[in-house]
Amino acid sequence: METQQSQTMEDPKTKEEELAKAIMARSFHPSVIGSEAWEGYVFSGLEIRIKESTDVYGAVLWPSAMVLCHFLETNRDKYNLTDKNVIELGAGTGLVTIVSSLLGAKVTSTDLPDVMGNLRYNVMRNTKDRCKYIPLVTELTWGQEVEQRFPRATHCFDYILAADVVYAHPYLDELMDTFDHLCQENTQILWAMRFRLDPENSFVDRFRQRFHLEELYDLRTSLSIKLYRAWRKDKTSTDQGEAAA
Repeated sequence: METQQSQTMEDPKTKEEELAKAIMARSFHPSVIGSEAWEGYVFSGLEIRIKESTDVYGAVLWPSAMVLCHFLETNRDKYNLTDKNVIELGAGTGLVTIVSSLLGAKVTSTDLPDVMGNLRYNVMRNTKDRCKYIPLVTELTWGQEVEQRFPRATHCFDYILAADVVYAHPYLDELMDTFDHLCQENTQILWAMRFRLDPENSFVDRFRQRFHLEELYDLRTSLSIKLYRAWRKDKTSTDQGEAAA
């Protein structure tokens, strides 16, 4: 009896490997190389073409973005983005913004000034005539004029999305403050993070001091990535599960 039960129980490592394989299978390369290099992805039943810019770190698509997009699409019943106000931090090449827009969200897509050209190009190329709402692509330097740019009284976001925004850069404190300002009582953070060095681990520890943190995916063995859901610790209700619907 125990042997049969052990055979039917799925190995967590195998389950993680299958999930990682399903996520990475969403990408494809063009069969014919044209004048413009691009990477292809399939989400919401649509082909998405992403142009990267290798001379700018933020304009390269990292696997964390694919992890977050896969989660959003496969959990759309529980995390329904239709008509929701969403902001993405560190949008990079724009894949998360594009998929969120295809899923019906009203998206504000943000990143540094030097990424704007490539980000706007990808977002417009992949959302035009496809989405209910046109995404707003705008500059945002973490910690600088966040309160003036996004006053809490008029900018209430249902979701903050972030993929691979924590790494060995000198602006982790500013990122934390930006999360803190944008995340209001009913805001949820969906954050995919790739673990590389100690700064990532210490950031998570500091993040837990301000936010409740729930682990949604653990793909550390296969992709060195975890996906989290977070919400404010000072929220009157500690359960936001129903608020996601």
